[in-house]
Amino acid sequence: MNETPTQVYLDIGSNIDREQNIQSCVDELRRKFPDIVFSNAYESEALGFKGDPFINLSAGLQTRLSYDELNDYLKNLENRHARKRNNEKFISRTLDVDILLYGDLVLQPQKDLPRREILKFPFVLFPLAEIAVDFMHPVEQKTIGELAKLSNLDKNSIKQVNGFPVLE
Repeated sequence: MNETPTQVYLDIGSNIDREQNIQSCVDELRRKFPDIVFSNAYESEALGFKGDPFINLSAGLQTRLSYDELNDYLKNLENRHARKRNNEKFISRTLDVDILLYGDLVLQPQKDLPRREILKFPFVLFPLAEIAVDFMHPVEQKTIGELAKLSNLDKNSIKQVNGFPVLE
C-alpha cells in the first residue's frame, strides 16, 4: 500500500455479453474507487481472430494500492466475470481489464507497463486520450494527447457507443 495515491489508467474491454459485463465492471470499479472517471465507450472489430466486435473504454483513478495489489484486484474482477484464461492472446473475452499506466512506473520488459497497446491500437489510445490528455507517457515523454494527435492509427476503425456505460 502506497502512502500517496498514484494516478492509474485502465483499459476495459469485452466481446461476450459486452454491455452486461462492462456495466457490471464499471459499477464495481465505482464502488471501489468513487472518484474514477471513464472515457466514452467504443466498438471495434475483433483483431487477430474471428469473433464478435469488442467494446472498449478507458478509466482513470487514483489509488494507494501497489501495482501488484491493483493487478491482483483486477484479475479477480475478471475472474468474477467468468474470464477464461489460456495462452492464446487473441480470443473472445467476457472481461479484460488492463493497467495501461501506473503513475510514471516503467516495468519493461518483465511486465508490460506502460502497456505497449497504447501505441498499437486505436481502441486503446483514443479513449485514453479523452481522459488522460495531459498525462505524460513515461517512456515516450509525450502527453497522451500529443501521442493521439501524432498517431497514424485509424481513428475510423472505432465507433462510439452512445449512452453506454451508464455512469450515474
